[in-house]
Amino acid sequence: MAWQTPIVIHPPAADGGRRVTVRGQDAGVAHGDRDLVEFLRRAGLDEADIALDDPHLVEWRGGPHVWSEPPRR
Repeated sequence: MAWQTPIVIHPPAADGGRRVTVRGQDAGVAHGDRDLVEFLRRAGLDEADIALDDPHLVEWRGGPHVWSEPPRR
């Protein structure tokens, strides 16, 4: 099996949220770093071990470590 980063942040959706998978399991949709850190904490990662810009830990798909603003109505 090919090596894969344990955390994948998927491309932004229309509402600005990004789906998060941890070790292949859906963790939810994050709308910012605070949501993302909470998902990772729930998945068993210690907050001190979370480095959101570490490419060995996190793969940002569809764009870099940025969060989109939802469209205004």
